[in-house]
Amino acid sequence: MDNTFLAQITNGTIESVETGRDGSFVLVSGTDCPGCGRDRQTIRLNVGNNTAILDENNNRIPLTDLRAGMTVNAAFSNAMTRSIPPQSLAYVIQVVRRSGSDNVTVGRIVHVDRQNRSFTTVSDGNFTSTIRFNLADDAQILNGMGRPMNFSNLVPGLRVRVRHADFMTMSIPPQTTAFEVRVIR
Repeated sequence: MDNTFLAQITNGTIESVETGRDGSFVLVSGTDCPGCGRDRQTIRLNVGNNTAILDENNNRIPLTDLRAGMTVNAAFSNAMTRSIPPQSLAYVIQVVRRSGSDNVTVGRIVHVDRQNRSFTTVSDGNFTSTIRFNLADDAQILNGMGRPMNFSNLVPGLRVRVRHADFMTMSIPPQTTAFEVRVIR
């Protein structure tokens, strides 16, 4: 289908994600951008309420889950500013591949160790999926609305999405470093 109102970047790389009073933006660069007019294209995508942000499985995710280094496909308006980099309204941003430095695990908190700033989760009630997460010093802890919350508010029974390092110890349960903890409703 040929749509002259739509442009796209395939397998682009997120350079940065910005959220502020003036709106939210994702800076994406890529080489596969038909109709963009250059071999290597960098574009600032304006993210609005109607922008669909999807993970690898086509599930909607919040803008705060996007990180520099991720590989994405993006569909955006063909109407672009003449600024450097050009800006356009994003319709769809879909994660193709996350950066190699971290992974995401979803589970329910079963234990919190306040003294060592760590917690243990179990995924899908399967105790073989138990993982102990040690919080990084700069780890973000976010409530279900994406707002910051204190470590003291993490309690057993909460369902969380944890962005963590891709390594794990050989201990039982395995341990890794958590960079971001988000409570899921």
